[in-house]
Formats: sequence, C-alpha cells, structure tokens
Amino acid sequence: MATLTEDMQQMLKDQLSFLATADAAGDPQVGPKGTMRVLDAHHLIYNEHTAKQAWANLQASHKAAVAVVDHAKFKGYRFEGLAEFHTDDQIYEDALAYAKAHQLPPAVAAVVIPVQRIYKLDAGPNAGDLIDGEAI
Repeated sequence: MATLTEDMQQMLKDQLSFLATADAAGDPQVGPKGTMRVLDAHHLIYNEHTAKQAWANLQASHKAAVAVVDHAKFKGYRFEGLAEFHTDDQIYEDALAYAKAHQLPPAVAAVVIPVQRIYKLDAGPNAGDLIDGEAI
C-alpha cells in the first residue's frame, strides 16, 4: 500500500479532487468530488451523494483514480486503488456526520479508496512518474 505524504494530504485538503472511472465498455468518466478527503495515510474517502455514473462504474470494477493539482504551482498527484463501499458501519456514520456538519445531503455510501499507487502530475519531464505503490 502506498503512503500519502504530508504534502499530498495538504493538497487534498486545499484543492478540488477529480475522480476518474470507466464503464464496462471502457468509456471514461471523470468528475469533481468535493467531499474527497484523507481518511488516514493510506486511504482516501468521499461521500457518494448522487449514485449515478461514477457510482455504477465503481460498483462494477472498483477501479478508481483520483487526481488533484495545485495549478498555481504546476504540481499534482494521481492516486489509484480499488474502491470499498460502506453503508452500515462506523465509517458510514462518520460520513453522515461529515455531510451534516458541511450542510450536504446525506451520503448514499462512504467510498474508501485504499491508495495502491501514487503518480506525479507535476509539469515537466517527471510527469506521470510512479512515486509509490504496487500493481493493482
């Protein structure tokens, strides 16, 4: 499992993240996830509110990629892992509390992404380099 550095964790806190998935035909889907946050040094979490395309894609393959970029610094990361769904445990209860505290609709599920690979998205020759992780 890959480890989120303090810099990565801060960027996830400060910047909007985008979740990428693909449907059964391999067609890509990407969209912002305003509730994406760090669960711990090895896991991301977000509240699934809409239960639409990304949700369906994740349920089918579990494959997730999360990109976050600080545009002003031309620096970013892509985190990859296999999504896990929580709908009736403490993680889900915590997601409901998060939604309430931020005046958001209740979550359909809490989606946890164990970070298995981290890639650099910085501008320049190192863009796309694997920083940490293992094959999915």
